[in-house]
Amino acid sequence: MNAQGLFISFEGIDGAGKSSHVQALADAFRAQGRAVTITREPGGTPLAEKLRVLALNEAMDPLTEALLMFAARRDHLLQVIEPALARGEAVLCDRFTDATFAYQGGGRGFDWKVLEQLESWVQKTPAQPLREPDLTLLFELHPSIAASRLVGARVPDKFESQPVEFFTRVAAGYALRVKQDPARFARIDADQPREAVWNDVLAALRSRGWLQ
Repeated sequence: MNAQGLFISFEGIDGAGKSSHVQALADAFRAQGRAVTITREPGGTPLAEKLRVLALNEAMDPLTEALLMFAARRDHLLQVIEPALARGEAVLCDRFTDATFAYQGGGRGFDWKVLEQLESWVQKTPAQPLREPDLTLLFELHPSIAASRLVGARVPDKFESQPVEFFTRVAAGYALRVKQDPARFARIDADQPREAVWNDVLAALRSRGWLQ
């Protein structure tokens, strides 16, 4: 089971509840003997975490924002993701490149082609010409419901404090990424009780033979 690494990303608009399932999936893998690395974007390394603070809190134009996201991603790939995959681990990442396309491309309206060029540069590694997740779990929830979940949860960052219209555009950005590479995505209905959402996550992994 550990001969080949497995890269799974968790995506969805803020408030969709994706992050709460990362630890549960890690526990499920570990119960079957798989070593697991849990990480996040932006972040995952000391350098990337510093860039995260800037990207999530400082005002900047969309290109600067995208460049920070991809700079953090490059360090994250080289320092954490690629070494873990080489060791045969399951890497569970709370957001990856799809979030940049959704938030900067969809939400901010930034040039999609420029993002694709940055993706091709940053995600080229010695192991892969374009490192992408083996599976992306996309937690889908209507933006108005997601917004109601965020109220009072914590002090919002600059993205979480955006209006519902922004998240509608973000959701459209995610939908376009699914259209471009449908086989990579498992679409999860996040407007269900937590147990039902978790069962859908398990079903997506079991259908691919990655969990018993």
